[in-house]
Amino acid sequence: MRLPSLDSAAASINRVRYYAAGIGRHALPREWFLQRSKTILSDLENAPELDELVRRANYYNKLAREAAKPGVRLDAVDRGRSRYYFDLDEYLRYFPKDLRVNYLFGDVTWVPNSPSLIKSRPVEEGNANSVLLNLDKLRHFRLCADETPWESKKPMAVWRGALNNPLRSELLARHQNSMLADVGHVGEIKEGFEPKGFLSPREQMGYRYIISIEGFDVATNLKWIMASGSVCLMPKGRYETWFMEGALEPDRHFIELRPDFSDLEEKIARLESNPQWAREIVANANAYVASFCDRKTERKISLLVLQKYFEATGQLPPSAFSHLFFAQPSEARPS
Repeated sequence: MRLPSLDSAAASINRVRYYAAGIGRHALPREWFLQRSKTILSDLENAPELDELVRRANYYNKLAREAAKPGVRLDAVDRGRSRYYFDLDEYLRYFPKDLRVNYLFGDVTWVPNSPSLIKSRPVEEGNANSVLLNLDKLRHFRLCADETPWESKKPMAVWRGALNNPLRSELLARHQNSMLADVGHVGEIKEGFEPKGFLSPREQMGYRYIISIEGFDVATNLKWIMASGSVCLMPKGRYETWFMEGALEPDRHFIELRPDFSDLEEKIARLESNPQWAREIVANANAYVASFCDRKTERKISLLVLQKYFEATGQLPPSAFSHLFFAQPSEARPS
C-alpha cells in the first residue's frame, strides 16, 4: 500500500484539493448524479463482491423496516460546517433532493432518538439510530508512508496528545518516567503534568509501538498508526466511525491494553521477545486499512447505506438489495 507524505506542505495541498473537489462536485447538475446512481446500483445487483459490500453497509446502517421518517430535505442540509457538509453532500447528491434525512455533525457519543446520519457512535447494542457515513474524512482518514525498517525503530512505545479525558491522564500518571515509553501531552502545564515536545506522525513512526487513546470520541491517530510499520497499542474502544473500530480484533489488529495501562510494559516486553508476532499484527493492521482505500468501493458502500436508509424510512420502494438489507439472520447470505 503506497501512501503519501503527511508533512505540513502536503497537508495544505490535500486541504486545497479537498475543498476544490467539494465545490466542483456541488456545481455539477444533480441529474448527472442521479443517473450515475442508477448505473452503479444496477451494476451491483450481480457483482461478485456484493456480499462483502452489503455486509459493511449493514454494519454501518442497522435500521429495520418502518423506521421513523426524518425531517430535513436533502437540499436543505446545513452548510455551516463545510467539511461535514461536503462529505455528506458527496453521497446525498446521488438521490432525489425531495428525500429527507436527519443528521448530526461533530463528535457524536450518544445514540440519537431518530435515525440520523453521523460520523461516530458508541460501540454498544441498541445503536441502530446511529447510521455511519465517512464524515470529516480530511481529518480522520489521513495516512502516510512509513519507510523506517522495524530493526531501526526504537524498542519503545510513544504517545503524544491533549489531556482531554481521564484515560490519557492515567497513562501519564503511570508511565511518564518509564524506560519503555515516551509519553507526554502537548500544550500548557495541566493536571501537574509538564508538557513534552510535539512529535509528528512520521517521528512517532520511529518507535516500534504507538499508543492510541480515544479523545472526545475515536482516536484520530488510529488509522495512520495501523497503516504504519509500528504496532498499535490501545485500550478497547468505546466509539466507532466508518473505520469500524468495533470490528477490530485484539492480538490480531492491535494489542489491547488495560484501561489503567498497568500492563503496558508487560505487553512491550512480550512483543520484543516475539518480533514475528509483532510483524504479523502490523501486516494484519495494514491489510485492514487497505480495505478502506479504494474510492470506488467506498462510494458503492456509501450509496448502499443511504439506499437502505431511505428504504427503511419509507421514502424509497424496495430495491434489489432489500432482502439483504432487512434479512433475518437465517435468511442472510453467509459472510
